Amino acid sequence: MKTSDDHKTAQRRDATGGNAPAGQVAAIYVAPRSGAQMTPADAVNAVEGRGFEGDRYFEKLGKYSDVPEPGRQVTLVEIEAIEAVQREHGIAITPGDARRNVVTRGVSLNDLVGREFRVGDATLIGVELCEPCAHLVSLIGDKKVLRALVHRGGIRADIVSGGPIRVGDPVTVPSPLAGEG
Repeated sequence: MKTSDDHKTAQRRDATGGNAPAGQVAAIYVAPRSGAQMTPADAVNAVEGRGFEGDRYFEKLGKYSDVPEPGRQVTLVEIEAIEAVQREHGIAITPGDARRNVVTRGVSLNDLVGREFRVGDATLIGVELCEPCAHLVSLIGDKKVLRALVHRGGIRADIVSGGPIRVGDPVTVPSPLAGEG
């Protein structure tokens, strides 16, 4: 027998093209070149196979632009992870300090590695975890940030189909097929 919760879930899936809402975009950042400060943006255009217009990797000016491999187009991090680092470790870190393009709220990004998901009007595929690096230590000035963000530093993703992404847009994950999950 279907419950009202089942009906509400079906309505949410219908409204999101069969995808269950998982979270939302809390912030967006781009940097024009390697080492440049991350600049907040209200919206970006995600371009399939390239990244975000105006970002260092789209322009092929990122530190690893000469190393073509999957996962160089977009990076994402959970605001909850940044808040936990602040709370649990007393480290002063802002979402922009994390040097990720998209800051999400309410979605477990690690679960999206190997899966397609939608961010705004774009479809991404999670490629791998995006572990913290020595560059972050130089920005923050605290070596403890590496340990604090291990396995919660976000993910690297590629753009499967492009489109606009805005702050406040939903992050949606395809519903598991029967027999999955």
